[in-house]
Amino acid sequence: MVIISGLSGSGKSVALHALEDLDFYCIDNLPIGLLTAFAREFNSPGQTPTDRVAAGIDARNRSDQLEHFPGILDDLRNQGITCRILFLTADDATLLKRFSETRRKHPLSNRNTPLADAIASERALLEPIAGNADLFIDTSRTNVHQLREQVMQSLGRADAAGFSLLLRSFGYKHGIPADADFVFDARCLPNPHWQPDLRHRTGLDKEVSDYLEQQPMVHEYYSQIENFLLYWIPRFKADNRSYLSIAIGCTGGQHRSVYLINRLATQLRDRLGDVVTRHRELE
Repeated sequence: MVIISGLSGSGKSVALHALEDLDFYCIDNLPIGLLTAFAREFNSPGQTPTDRVAAGIDARNRSDQLEHFPGILDDLRNQGITCRILFLTADDATLLKRFSETRRKHPLSNRNTPLADAIASERALLEPIAGNADLFIDTSRTNVHQLREQVMQSLGRADAAGFSLLLRSFGYKHGIPADADFVFDARCLPNPHWQPDLRHRTGLDKEVSDYLEQQPMVHEYYSQIENFLLYWIPRFKADNRSYLSIAIGCTGGQHRSVYLINRLATQLRDRLGDVVTRHRELE
């Protein structure tokens, strides 16, 4: 079972529709009190077994129900049901802009509660779910097509143990990904941007790769990151982690970080299986 939750306006409906395309049986705005019954329905005698279901749970539930979420989650897992929790979030400025553009009403706002206060209240109400989430996706800089792809890759490409690994490049001048588990800073490495013939290329181009591979510091940096990840990723996986997000950043997210992510993906696929790669600033 995948439980999708998050802030209003962060893309929960997009995520649920993506899971439907992956042949999940999906239901939105499920009362938390019915979560156990929903799971039991697909495992009861005489029913056609369904091994992929998803439920959307949000702040439209009563606050007292939300407080009981951790206990309900434990009950589901004690029944042998594998539960993955995807929590979608975005910064306040992005959420305010989205509600302003769509003119939709926030479920917690009213004439006495302005939109900004409603968003703050929602964050607090959903903390019992966010505190148990396996995967966070910050959609502040993500459009609906990118979100749909990320959900499908993260949940559709999990290995046999249900583990999914995301490798992502980014530019520090555009902000650090808020949903990354590990962040590595590559700004200390020689920058192809200062080579006139490489400035308008990216880390996907052979010319940039050749330049970086001629730098001893790049090899030393890469080798230490690779050894670190090969040692620790299996240990996170053995601890029943469902998702792990690794981010490498450089100044603009065009050259060094892109090269390092692609090189890591090639090596980790050989040792750990399927890997999802994303280059935020190239999209």
